[in-house]
Amino acid sequence: MLEITQEKLLWMYRTMTTIRQFEERALAEVSARRTFGGSHSSAGQEAGPTGICAHLSPQDYIASTHRGHGHCIAKGVDPKLMMAELFGRATGSNKGKGGSMHIADMSKGMLGANGVVAASVPLAVGAALKAKLRKEDAVAVAFFGDGGSNQGIIHESMNLASIWKLPVIFVCENNQYAESTPAEYSVSVRNVADRAAGYGMPGVIADGMDIFDVYDKAGAAVGRARSGQGPTLLECKTYRYYGHFAGDNPRSYRSEEEEKQWHAKDPIQQFRQRVLAEKVLPTGELDAVDAEVAALMDEAVRFADASPLPGPEGLYEDVYVNYPLEALRRGAGMGA
Repeated sequence: MLEITQEKLLWMYRTMTTIRQFEERALAEVSARRTFGGSHSSAGQEAGPTGICAHLSPQDYIASTHRGHGHCIAKGVDPKLMMAELFGRATGSNKGKGGSMHIADMSKGMLGANGVVAASVPLAVGAALKAKLRKEDAVAVAFFGDGGSNQGIIHESMNLASIWKLPVIFVCENNQYAESTPAEYSVSVRNVADRAAGYGMPGVIADGMDIFDVYDKAGAAVGRARSGQGPTLLECKTYRYYGHFAGDNPRSYRSEEEEKQWHAKDPIQQFRQRVLAEKVLPTGELDAVDAEVAALMDEAVRFADASPLPGPEGLYEDVYVNYPLEALRRGAGMGA
């Protein structure tokens, strides 16, 4: 931890706290209002996206999952715009049309959450291919879960990325359950990272509840990608604190004892304990961040409530892109 600046440590704590408070506030609002679409909480999984995105710049890309709020926040998407998106408002990050599972912000390199399991992975591979062909100093991160690890598109993407040595990091957030199906039942190997050998890339396992472990191992993977050595498969073993979605009761398939064991490894509390024990950050500074984030969540809800609903005139906007005819001809190799 000595090589991490105080500024970066505070960013890590603020980011994890923002993710946690956003998720808990979003669940509360969805439950109380009963008017929004589904919400898939990533509370408990804060260390993964934070530790990884700590190495990324605005020029880098991430592609997310249906459980993508934490990824969005870690990559710099405004929580106020995200809350408005959950409320279906015109001021939302996607004008109220995407909802929880389709938040995107291209200005931040956030290629989008995706309601289709593992469907965003090839988007990250495509962004990595663009970066390599244009000789850009950019990497891409593809997030997916233990359930998504069994999708065919994952294997096609990893194979292609390895062949072309693309600057992409495949991140499996193994939160132990694909909806209610345990990973040990649905995944053919003990560790998802073990599959990396079949694609000629490193397979690395990180403690997804420990941001410092994630940070160290993600740093090596990002460095490898930036230096032209190709992709890495990074598995973060973690745990979601709530059900698969807002209306799911996890106690129907998880025991109280299991939940307590994982909660004892809470990533935010682990962070606090370590930086305080090593006297890197004072308690008052961490508490001040907690208060700032709580105020931000109140502000986000007020902003969303005060925002208008989309009007009918926006129904056909953002559906098609009108490319100039000349650009289409060039793209198709037709000439003038």
